Amino acid sequence: MKSIKPVSIEAFAYRVPIGTPIKVSFGTFRDRPMVLVRVVDSDGAEGWGEAWCNWPAVGAEHRARLANDIGERLIGRTLESPDQAFRQLTAELEVMVLQTGEVGPIAQVIAGIDIAMWDLAARKQDLPLYRALGGAPRESVPVYATGINPDQPERFAAARYAEGHRAFKLKTGFDNARDLRNLRAMREAVGEAAVLTCDANQALSVEAAIEFARGAAPINLQWFEEAIRVDAPPGHWRALADASPIPLAGGENLQGRQFDDAIADNVLRVLQPDVTKWGGITGNFHVAQAAVAAGKRYCPHFFGGGVSILASLHLLAAAGGTGLLEYDCHPNAGRELVVGALLPVTDGRVPVPRGAGLGAAPDVAGLQQFRTWPPRH
Repeated sequence: MKSIKPVSIEAFAYRVPIGTPIKVSFGTFRDRPMVLVRVVDSDGAEGWGEAWCNWPAVGAEHRARLANDIGERLIGRTLESPDQAFRQLTAELEVMVLQTGEVGPIAQVIAGIDIAMWDLAARKQDLPLYRALGGAPRESVPVYATGINPDQPERFAAARYAEGHRAFKLKTGFDNARDLRNLRAMREAVGEAAVLTCDANQALSVEAAIEFARGAAPINLQWFEEAIRVDAPPGHWRALADASPIPLAGGENLQGRQFDDAIADNVLRVLQPDVTKWGGITGNFHVAQAAVAAGKRYCPHFFGGGVSILASLHLLAAAGGTGLLEYDCHPNAGRELVVGALLPVTDGRVPVPRGAGLGAAPDVAGLQQFRTWPPRH
């Protein structure tokens, strides 16, 4: 792998207005923020990354400014591989995490820089990112439609089915009776062969989660995601896993060694790390490989912009296994002005990009109208 010597690392924050708010159990999305990171090498090559910034609503601009600050540490260094940047930044910023308490924003910025480094490294090799990671040639990966609101979700699912989707995830955690009614309506709308899953976003107690899982068993869900709080005592998670007829899923809110524990036990059957929340490509590929080797499903979490869905796709393609790619079907220029027409859905699958690196780069000019930081002049 060719060495990297960054001469520029800069970040940009964007906010895309949306017509219909997107509801989850802990809040409502009223716009779609996105933080992109661009790394430029001494030979002129560039790579793009993305840092998670969905919550709190004001967090995008903070993360963009933080990425610029943290990125300065790498300017002028010679990196023999992209994972070297991840390891060095993680070690160097341990005290800053303690000093500021900003474990999330700092981890997310490091992830965004790491994705950009890997995109850059793969482009310098003229390889698709998943091939640079050692993945075998692959034509396509399966996807599932996500972010489905609890308001008449069967209509949204039926429309996505007509577009080529064959797997769907409903937002639950609002009220068990309402959630079960919605899932039954979705099952009727998309048929018995379609994949159905649900995500409670940590909203339920153990007792409510067990009641829901037993009630949902006849609907044939492939997983029950983040049913209870991520930091609930291990005994609570074990009790839920033992009682639930539906496999449990989670991982978007785990970091580092927490994944080792999750892979070693049998509570979570589906692992869902988010490439922009922690680890970037470096950390997530390790998790993906270990999860697949342990017989679990690796289904990367995604609800962001175009760079993060491409990064997630390449990780899934490289890791193999039986996982699905989370696919946001809501209109979002922050995704569309990166991906374009690169990922058409056909019979529940999307093609793996063949271009170098991520396979696409942001339309910076097109995104300009949505930029909030640096301020537009």
